[in-house]
Amino acid sequence: MKFRMMKKFTAAALAVVMAAGLLSGCGKKADTNENGEEVVELTWYQVGDTQKDAQKVIDKANEYTAEKIGVKLKVINVGWGDYNQKMQVVINTGDKWDMCFTCSWSNDYLPNVNKGAFLELDELLQSDGKEMFEAIDSRFWEAAKVKGKIYGVPSEKEIGSCPMWVFTKEYVDKYDIPYEDIHTLEDLEPWLQVIKENEPEVVPMYLTKDYTAPTYMDKIQDPVGIEYDDETLTVKNIFETEKMKETLATMRKYYEAGYINKDAATASDDKSVKRFVTKGDGQPYAELTWAETLGYEVVSSEIMETKVTNASARGALTAINKNSEHPEKAIQFLNLLNTDLYLRNLLNYGIEGEHWEKAEPDAEEVKAAEGMSYIYDYKVKLNDETKKDYSVPYWVQGGLFNTYVLENDPLDKWNTFKEFNDASEAAPSFGFDFDLDPVSTQVAGFRNVLDEFGKSLYTGSVDPDEYLPKLQKKLEATGVQEVIDEMQKQIDEWKASK
Repeated sequence: MKFRMMKKFTAAALAVVMAAGLLSGCGKKADTNENGEEVVELTWYQVGDTQKDAQKVIDKANEYTAEKIGVKLKVINVGWGDYNQKMQVVINTGDKWDMCFTCSWSNDYLPNVNKGAFLELDELLQSDGKEMFEAIDSRFWEAAKVKGKIYGVPSEKEIGSCPMWVFTKEYVDKYDIPYEDIHTLEDLEPWLQVIKENEPEVVPMYLTKDYTAPTYMDKIQDPVGIEYDDETLTVKNIFETEKMKETLATMRKYYEAGYINKDAATASDDKSVKRFVTKGDGQPYAELTWAETLGYEVVSSEIMETKVTNASARGALTAINKNSEHPEKAIQFLNLLNTDLYLRNLLNYGIEGEHWEKAEPDAEEVKAAEGMSYIYDYKVKLNDETKKDYSVPYWVQGGLFNTYVLENDPLDKWNTFKEFNDASEAAPSFGFDFDLDPVSTQVAGFRNVLDEFGKSLYTGSVDPDEYLPKLQKKLEATGVQEVIDEMQKQIDEWKASK
C-alpha cells in the first residue's frame, strides 16, 4: 500500500515537472542576433512631435543595431509643450526607461542630476563610450560635468550663445542697408526709421512674447548672474545693471515710435507678418534655416561676441536612467549613434530611397573642401512627398557633425561649425553650477514676477520708469538679495578652488 501510494506521488510529481518544462518552453524566448548575443530593448524619451513614419524608421534602425550591438529601440516622443512635465512624472514615479533627452531649458539637466535621476557615466565612457568621448569637443564634456562627474552625452552642435539680428534681405537690398555693421540695439535706429517711413505694410522690428532683449550676462538663475566681461565674478540682478536699464529705455523709445508691433508682449510668431528685423539664436548658416522656415531670404549680424556658458553648452544631451537595467547597452548605442554614419543619418533624415536620396556635391565645392574635417561624399536631397512624414529635431538624437548636409547647405557646413566652436570664448562663469537648495523658496518666486513684468518690459510695451521699480520691489519681496548673496558665496568658493 505504501509502495503504491509512493508510486502515484512520484508519477504526479514527475508530471508537474514535465508540465512546467513544457510551459517554460512555450514562453517567449529572448531575441538573439546572428552572434548569439541577446538583443535588449532600450526605451528612449525624446522631445518633439511623433512623426507619421517614425516607427518605420525605428524598425529599420533596429534591424541594424540588433545585429551590430544587440540593441533595439522603443522611442517615445513627447510634444514640445508637454515634455518637461511628462518627464518629471516619468522620473519621479519610477517608470522604466533607459535614455532621455535633457538640456538647460527642458527636462533641466542640473536639477535632475542633483536629485539622482541620471547615471554617472565616467567609467562607461572610458570603456563602451570611448570612441565618442574622444570625438566630441572636450568643452561639451566639461559642461556635462556636475561636481566633477559626467551624467549626459552631449549632442555636438554649436557650443556658444550667439544672438543675432535677422533682416529680411528684400529691404536690406532695397535701401542698401549695411547690416553687417549693425550690432547693438542702438545701431538699428536709423534703419527702423527708414522702414517706418517708406514701408507702411512692414513691421520695422517684429517681436513676440518669447523675445528677450539683448542680455550681456550669463543668467545663471534668471534674473541673477554675472556679466560676460566681468572677471571679478560679481553676482548681479540683471535689472539693476546699467546696460539693461539703457536697453529697456531704448526698447520703450522704439515701441512709442511705432517700430515694434503693438501686440509684441502677447504675440506668437506669425510668419505671414512682413518684418524688417527680428532677433534669433544664431549659429553658422542659420540664415539658410530661417529662410526655409519663413519662405524668403534673410541675412544676419551678430549682436555680441559668442560666449560659452554652462547653459549654452548644455543645449542638448542624452542621459541614462540611474536605474536602467542595461546601462552598458545604452552607452554602446549612444557611442554607435555618435560615430556611425549610416545609423546617424537614418535616424536624422529617415530611410534612404524613401525620405531622401544621396546627392552629389558640386565639384568646385569638393575641391575647395579638400583636407577639411567633417566633409562627406554626399549631400541629402529630401523627398518632397515623404519628408513631411519624417522630420525630427536633429540635435535631440545626437551630434550633428556626422550627418550629411542638406542639398542647399555648403559642403563644409560642419567644418565651419567646428571653427565657430573653436573661436567661441568661455564666459568667466563657465563651469560654475549654482546649488539653489539653500534659496529654493526664493528662486521659485522669480518665475511669477518675470512672467508678470518681463515680456512687457523687454518688448517696450510699458514704461520702464514706472514698471521697473514695480518689478524690483516684487523681486526684493521674493528674496532676490538672498539669492545674490548665496550665489556670490558659492562662486567665490568655486573661484578659489580652480
